[in-house]
Amino acid sequence: MNEKIVRRMERIFKGAGNHYRIRILMLLSENIDYSLWAISQKLDADFRTISGHTERLKRAGLIEKRHIGQTVYHELTPYGEKILEFIKKLSSRS
Repeated sequence: MNEKIVRRMERIFKGAGNHYRIRILMLLSENIDYSLWAISQKLDADFRTISGHTERLKRAGLIEKRHIGQTVYHELTPYGEKILEFIKKLSSRS
């Protein structure tokens, strides 16, 4: 396998490799218009913590951020949707 592809896969798996980030992906699959504030409230987590996790998801290519005024909205990318499908398949096997 091409080294570039392997590195990309590593970044994707590391991006999803945290319970908060998995919960964020699941939450975004329900609604694409979640702001950072809404995500932190839904997950009952600190705003700064969620901000760091969404940044990691963005760097991994799993979510996109849209700026409207001072509010940042989040949505899954096609890679994010595929990783979430994979996670759901894994969780249904337990």
